[in-house]
Amino acid sequence: MMTAMMTAMTAMTAMTAGAMLSGCATTTGAGRPVAIEREAITYETAPCFGTCPVYAVTVQPDGSGVFEGKRHTAVSGTRAFTASPDAYRAFAAALGPYRPVGERLVQPGTPDCRNAPTDMPSVDVRWSELSGAAHHLSFYRGCGQGNEAMAAALASAPDLLPIAGFIGKR
Repeated sequence: MMTAMMTAMTAMTAMTAGAMLSGCATTTGAGRPVAIEREAITYETAPCFGTCPVYAVTVQPDGSGVFEGKRHTAVSGTRAFTASPDAYRAFAAALGPYRPVGERLVQPGTPDCRNAPTDMPSVDVRWSELSGAAHHLSFYRGCGQGNEAMAAALASAPDLLPIAGFIGKR
């Protein structure tokens, strides 16, 4: 009986150690992007200290999209929409000049933003590629000085998609 118990304890110890060490294993693809089903652009606004609309919109090259109204929008919750592929291309083209390689933050305290007013909203744009690579631009709207073209493009880009009725007054 003692031998069977010792064998069981040894087996349990070995399995526990193996399970714990498996968490330390590495894979050959570490650090590489994982492919996604479709590329997409996500445009998301953040709150201000007022009634700025807070929403996220994701659109794909075929024009399929999802709008999520979060605060101060005409529609709350998630709504699907369809834009034309031309509308997607126009939206992508408007944002394209500001698409960073990796990530770019235009926020107070960064080299691209000095003396910014407070209480302004921000915009986050994420580009997801088929390869799995992602690019991210975070723009605080108070950082418009010296970034006028970017601020204008980010402010008007949502107008290129059929979501005005979801957003409501701005």
